Amino acid sequence: MITIASGKGGTGKTTVASCLAMSARQTVQFLDCDVEEPNAHIFLKPRLTREEAVSQDIPNVDRNKCSFCGQCAEICMFNALAVLADEVLTFPELCHSCGGCWTLCPEKAITTTRREIGLIKSGSAENIHFTQGELQVGTATSPPIIKAMKETIQKNSLVIIDAPPGTSCPVVETMEGSDFVLLVTEPTAMGLNDLAIALQVVRVLDIPCGVIINRGTDVYSKVETFCRENNLPVLMKIAVDRAIAEAYAMGIPAVEAKPELREDFRKVLNHIKGVTAGERTCCH
Repeated sequence: MITIASGKGGTGKTTVASCLAMSARQTVQFLDCDVEEPNAHIFLKPRLTREEAVSQDIPNVDRNKCSFCGQCAEICMFNALAVLADEVLTFPELCHSCGGCWTLCPEKAITTTRREIGLIKSGSAENIHFTQGELQVGTATSPPIIKAMKETIQKNSLVIIDAPPGTSCPVVETMEGSDFVLLVTEPTAMGLNDLAIALQVVRVLDIPCGVIINRGTDVYSKVETFCRENNLPVLMKIAVDRAIAEAYAMGIPAVEAKPELREDFRKVLNHIKGVTAGERTCCH
């Protein structure tokens, strides 16, 4: 299971994930876990044939049993409940379904009900089994959708996951259990800053990793210096290329605009397979 991640959006993470999947010489299971704005379907163009709702537990307060003690509101870190003198207000869109309120309630006045938070859509495109999650607008928590998507992973498959950008909880949920994390960055000061943060997360999770530098130039070399100093292998550099940018704007994958890139992506896949098989060493 290979997760494609980046410390920030706009580095080319989805471009890399899509191109890796299209370059593989075997069947691939592709998960677009960027559930707030999934867009890998634009490049892979799957035929979506299945749709499944994802829901989570939220509190349901029985006012006849409630003593209005306020303990449920005190334990909620996300202010999903507010207890007044003779009323309890609930805000389902803020609930993270931690279970603290209904576990702690001394009157057993809180039970649970289900709230739909998003969808999982799936289908296929040539040799790619495609799945994407979609978080409902206004919903605060996306990890339950990511977790539900990962439960569809088939053992012994080549799994490529497009992670959300950044380094917050949804990214950690996506990375957990991965065999390798491929970090995508760009040769800019902001790219370097966010790469350093993302590397810290990967190392806390103790997952082998490597880097692809997108839109690479020789003007800014600090990213490569950082990688050398941190024993972080640069597995590929994708040069600035107008043809790739124009293809991207039209929803055309880079490997179709530049077919010669397929072999470079295959070398990256082979390197990762070597690391996960123990044939190569890699930083953690």
